[in-house]
Amino acid sequence: MVMGPCGGVRPDGRCEVIDDPCVFPEPVAWPEPSGLTGPVPAVPLARTPLILTDYTAEPYSVRALRAVAAALAPVSDAVLVGEHQNRPDYPPTLLAELLHEAGARPWITLACRDRNRIVLEQELIGLRHLGVEAVLCVTGDARGYDVRPDVTQVFDLDGPRLAALAATVGLAAAVPETPAAPPRGRRPFRLLQKQRAGAAVAVLNHAATGTVAAFMAAARAAGVTIPVIAAVAMYTDALSATVLSALPGLELDPAAVQRVIDAPDPVEAGLAAATAEAAALLAIPGVAGVNLSGLASGRGYEYAAQVKADCAARIREARPA
Repeated sequence: MVMGPCGGVRPDGRCEVIDDPCVFPEPVAWPEPSGLTGPVPAVPLARTPLILTDYTAEPYSVRALRAVAAALAPVSDAVLVGEHQNRPDYPPTLLAELLHEAGARPWITLACRDRNRIVLEQELIGLRHLGVEAVLCVTGDARGYDVRPDVTQVFDLDGPRLAALAATVGLAAAVPETPAAPPRGRRPFRLLQKQRAGAAVAVLNHAATGTVAAFMAAARAAGVTIPVIAAVAMYTDALSATVLSALPGLELDPAAVQRVIDAPDPVEAGLAAATAEAAALLAIPGVAGVNLSGLASGRGYEYAAQVKADCAARIREARPA
């Protein structure tokens, strides 16, 4: 990784992978010593989604993919297809084709963990050929020591350099940023460097509304002009809340989580909380949309997809005409 720090810095400044301080005390500026110099022109989005919904389904199941897409596509401007170190799925180009056929508008995540630069170029060109508009360019979470220890981790590139590569092949590069991860005061600068690397849009990780508002004000003051999509935490039970709470760099209010879990109807309470969070985030200057993010429910992927779809419908109903 050249352009750190990543979003996985723990609150005490230590790395999420090894028990040592993050090796990037300050964010690295673009250009960096890789042969890519100067700002990279971004490929702009045709339209920024108001609602970007996480797509999560049983891996390697076309039936499950179609069921989840059928729930999400009618109420989502796009679906964000993640890539997880412990849950591999079909190749990105195949996922994109299947989701297109199912009526969804996929934004595909590409991670540098399992692909060298040549394979990343192949995936990007294939996604462009399929008409995928945006690719979320991430360095990728390192594989757990107990997950496929026989497989080599690649990391030829990191997220910002992958964003530059995506822009050069004609794709809109989406990039993540984590307002709640150290060094908080330098995260707006880091997003500015990703913008200089060719990013067309940013997708924030979970943070309190106040944290997002302060981050957005600082980012705009620093010169960030790309649209920003803020994350809405989707949880309706203990399992879906735990999945979010366990990740470094994420900021969830434990009291708010407990109120949802202890409510007589946790699903309704979770939907109400997410809808209110979406309204608060969309009121922040510079926030162009929201990402309905998280597992949403421990009752299964298809049930969770319906929870997200219900939340998306409520957000649209609450928006002024």
